[in-house]
Amino acid sequence: MNTKIITILFIAFLSVLFFTGCIEEKISSQEHGSTKGISSSNDENTENRTVTDSLGRQVQVPLMVERVADTWMGHNEVLAMLGADDRLVATMFSPQSRPWMYKVCPTFNDAVTLSPTYDIEELLATKPDVVFMSKSDKNLEKISNLGIPAVQVSFTDFDSMKKCISDTANVLGDEEALERAQQYNTYLDSKLESVRNTSSQIPDENRPKVLHVVSLSPLCVDGGGNIISDWIEAAGGVNAAEEVKGGIMQEVSMEQILKWNPDVIILSVNAKSREKEQIMNSDQWKKVKAIQDNRVFLNPEGAFIWSRAGAEEALQIQWAAKTINPDKFQFIDINNETKWFYKTFFEYELTDEEVQKILNAEAPN
Repeated sequence: MNTKIITILFIAFLSVLFFTGCIEEKISSQEHGSTKGISSSNDENTENRTVTDSLGRQVQVPLMVERVADTWMGHNEVLAMLGADDRLVATMFSPQSRPWMYKVCPTFNDAVTLSPTYDIEELLATKPDVVFMSKSDKNLEKISNLGIPAVQVSFTDFDSMKKCISDTANVLGDEEALERAQQYNTYLDSKLESVRNTSSQIPDENRPKVLHVVSLSPLCVDGGGNIISDWIEAAGGVNAAEEVKGGIMQEVSMEQILKWNPDVIILSVNAKSREKEQIMNSDQWKKVKAIQDNRVFLNPEGAFIWSRAGAEEALQIQWAAKTINPDKFQFIDINNETKWFYKTFFEYELTDEEVQKILNAEAPN
């Protein structure tokens, strides 16, 4: 009899435990389901991060930035270098203007190409989570007022360039972008230090005068106070047009160039092989020392123009050093550096022929 009672009581006790457990599990499940719904909504639709752009503006951006528009040409390459080319929905590039970029990063083909005077409606139609914009973009305030996070980006020297790259990675928010930004900045610092360690030993009076020409009609050069002067100086040269205020692409006279009488001329942007042939055969240009000494060079062009405000500035300083002062920088192997850079930051393995085309500012096959 005692055994029966014990058995009945034990079964009753198990029943109570089971019933209580079911109730608790149901309550827990209901509570968890409700919390999950709120959390998911917050993460995907309402929660933002605050970032500071190059103007010092506080901008709210999504936790996950998946769709990016970029209206500053050079910065498009920065996005590609940070591994965000597959998130680009609107770009200032086109296959015609930047053929190497579309070869190296074919996902650019999926982005809408905007014109320099782009229509805001066209930009908004791409539904970007974030728009990167240059400081000269007049649509900054308009786009911000429409509720689209507009992040202003710019740099004028190597320090602000590194900050811009780190800030961009921070906006993108993913680990890969942050790691690549750190790796790039470390690489840039190491190459700057290496080049400057050698160029710092060149006396001022022995530094070649370098003129960076960006077009012949009109005749425009890059003046002082910008990153062009910085890489010329780092490479052991002097910007012949340093006195020209206003920065890049400043119109000057032929008389002024004859007065400067540069030792080296580098052609870039809108001055290519045809323009090189033109000045080499011009009676007026033949009065310039650089033409007399056959020291006229085409600036390399890859995913972007090396000399401008793009990621390949890290290669530009090395190429410029070896070009301006070849006897001082024999240790630089620009071919191998170019291959390493593209493999590391664009995940693209260049052939020897492709490297040569980039160094000669030629389009890919």
